[in-house]
Amino acid sequence: MKFSMKIAALAAAMCSLPEVYAQNPSAVPGVKKIKDVMIYQDSAFYSSFPSVIRKADGELLVAFRRAPNRRIFGEKGNNHVDHNSYLVSVRSTDGENWTKKPDLIYAHAFGGSQDPCMLQLRDGTVLCTSYGWQQVRPDGVPNLKQPYFDAGGYIFLGGYLVRSSDGGKSWQGPYYPLHIKPERHFNAYGEKAPAYNRGALYEAKNGTILWIVAAHDSIKKTSNYLITSKDKGLTWEYTGEVARDPKISFNEASVIETPKGDIVGFLRTAGFEDNAVIARSTDGGKTFKWQSMGFKGHPMNALQLPDGRVLITYGYRHKPYGIRARILNAECTNFATAPEITLREDGGNTDIGYTWPVQLDGNRVLIVYYFNKENGLRHIAGTIVEIK
Repeated sequence: MKFSMKIAALAAAMCSLPEVYAQNPSAVPGVKKIKDVMIYQDSAFYSSFPSVIRKADGELLVAFRRAPNRRIFGEKGNNHVDHNSYLVSVRSTDGENWTKKPDLIYAHAFGGSQDPCMLQLRDGTVLCTSYGWQQVRPDGVPNLKQPYFDAGGYIFLGGYLVRSSDGGKSWQGPYYPLHIKPERHFNAYGEKAPAYNRGALYEAKNGTILWIVAAHDSIKKTSNYLITSKDKGLTWEYTGEVARDPKISFNEASVIETPKGDIVGFLRTAGFEDNAVIARSTDGGKTFKWQSMGFKGHPMNALQLPDGRVLITYGYRHKPYGIRARILNAECTNFATAPEITLREDGGNTDIGYTWPVQLDGNRVLIVYYFNKENGLRHIAGTIVEIK
C-alpha cells in the first residue's frame, strides 16, 4: 500500500463507521472492488445513459445513447438533447472486453432518443424503453398545441419502447405506452405525450411488468406514477400515484418487488437537496408511501443479489464526483444504516452516473455508467466488484 493510501486509511479510521466504509469498498465485509473497465469510447461521439442485461448464454449487452460530439463542429459543448441521438449497443462475454463497433437498436424517425432502459423477461424477451425530442423550426413553434415541454429548443415527444426476441440482434416496434392523466403536456405532434421515464422496469412474480413513470403534473415539476403491463410490454395500464409533493419533484426511478411482495421504488428528486427517496407499496401498487433515504445520490438502480440482498448503485454529483453503492437487506428496510461504498471518486464534474448493475457470476457484479475525467470525453465505463 502506498504511503498516501495509508494516511487516507488512518484518517478514515478516525471517522464514523459508515465513513470508513466509504473510503475503501473492501472495508464493507464481503465487498471488494476488482477493477474499472472501459466499455465504449469514441472521440466523435457523446456517449451516455447506459443499461445492461446478461442473457441466458452469459453474453452481456450494454445499451446506451450515442450522439455527435458537438465539439468537433466547433461548438462549446454537448447537451443531453440532440436530434441525432440514437440507441446503440455493445456486447461482451466477460465484462472486460467489448465489441468496438456498436449495433443500432433504434433510430427514431422524428427525433433524437434518450436513455435506453432494458429489461430481460424470464422468457428471454428484451424490452428497451426510451423517449424522444424533436427540434421544431421557428415557423412551426407557434402552431404547437399547448402546453408542451421545451428543452433548449427541443420539443418533447414522449416515451416508447422496442422489443427483441433474439437477444438484441433485432428489434421490433416502436410501441407506445398510454398517456396518463397527470401528464399535462402535448408532444410535438399535438398529441398527449405517452408515458416515459429513465430507470429499471421489473417483471413481478406474477408476470406483470412494473414501470414507474414520470409526469409533468404542474409547471416545471414532475411526480412519479406506476403503470403496468400484462402482455410483455405491448399495452399498459395506469395503476396509481407513487410520489407527489407540492414542492418536490420526483422523476427518474427504478423499481423491484421484494420477497414479501412489496413494490419498492428508488426515486430521484429535485428541490429536495438532492436526497434519494424510497417509495413502498404493500398493496400491489395501489398506494405508496415515500420517504427520504437519508443520503444524496441519483438516479438509483437496484439489483437483487443471489442471497436476496439488494445492491443499489448511483452517481454521486458532489465533490468528489464519482460512483457509489449500498447493500440493503432483502426487504430494503435498512437504507438509513447501510454503509455507503465509494467505487469511484475521480469524476470530472457532475455529468456522470446513471448506473446499472448486473450479476456476472455467483460473486461478481458489473456496474455500468457514463463517466468523464477532467470534463473530458463522455464515455461508457464500468466497475467490477466482488460481493460475498
